[in-house]
Amino acid sequence: MKKLCSWLLVLVLAAASLAGCGSQSTDEGSKQSEENSAKQEQTAEPVDVNIAALKGPTAMGMVKFMDDVDKSEVDDENYNFQIAASADEVTPKLVQGELDIAAVPANLASVLYNNTKGQVQVLAVNTLGVLYIVENGETVQSAADLKGKTIYASGKGSTPEYALNYILTENGIDPAADVTIEWKSEHSECVAALANDPSGIAMLPQPFVTTAQTKNPNIRVALDLTEEWDKIQENKEEKSALLTGVVVARSEFVKENPEAVANFLDHYKESVDYVNKNTDDAAKLVGQYEIVTEEVAKKALPECNIVCITGDEMKEQLSGYLQVLLDANAQSIGGALPEDDFYYSE
Repeated sequence: MKKLCSWLLVLVLAAASLAGCGSQSTDEGSKQSEENSAKQEQTAEPVDVNIAALKGPTAMGMVKFMDDVDKSEVDDENYNFQIAASADEVTPKLVQGELDIAAVPANLASVLYNNTKGQVQVLAVNTLGVLYIVENGETVQSAADLKGKTIYASGKGSTPEYALNYILTENGIDPAADVTIEWKSEHSECVAALANDPSGIAMLPQPFVTTAQTKNPNIRVALDLTEEWDKIQENKEEKSALLTGVVVARSEFVKENPEAVANFLDHYKESVDYVNKNTDDAAKLVGQYEIVTEEVAKKALPECNIVCITGDEMKEQLSGYLQVLLDANAQSIGGALPEDDFYYSE
């Protein structure tokens, strides 16, 4: 009996020893796996990130980011920037995969999402309201005064057109019958038209308002369309804000390169923060990248409402804005509100 007990004790001790070795081996294996993963992350090759911004506030918010890349101070990914004069230059490249990330008008992001069956995601709101009605004279004191006027404007089929139409309609003006809107392909053409028309009226975003005033000091801001939008919201149960632009990315790129997307947003947020806090230095960079002159940028930057809003706040603001456009003209956002997967979540 004693011999049997002795054998049982030996077996128990042996099993315990083996269990301990197994646990140690598992711990060491787990530790080794973590170290290997860390090494892989450290040695992961940077990916190419092709980015486009529009010539205006969206590009102005990126100038510090672009400058850091050009100086090789940011090298976690291979960032390639281009600045376009209009959204028409950007959207085909985005759809065809030549661009990975782009700054586009807010409503156009929804149109792209619907037309490509979800192949685009919005990463951030980058510009709040920057649209203004300007004129050479004193004839426009309220939105109602726009009735019967001719307005030079750019941005047909995107945020400027739909924002203007919404404000006109809510003030009892039929955009198709009560005003004449002369659409130009670029904001700079509106500035030129205004310069050649002593009684001209134009809808312009910053920094082009400042550009126009630099050429003709008599041009004044008659209406801030963000303020006009807010006045309309006072009597609405569900309120919304006027948004101008967003940053979007190809959904496939986001899925395949989550770290690169996170890196981009980190750098972009830092750039926007820098631009908003360092007007003079940022203006130099804006001039350097030939977005507008340094002189114009210095005056315009404080009025450009450049932001980088992400996550739940982005979804709340953008979905509210798109709902207003849907109610006014469903085609302005591609026929329907985007699903939840439209909104990128970190």
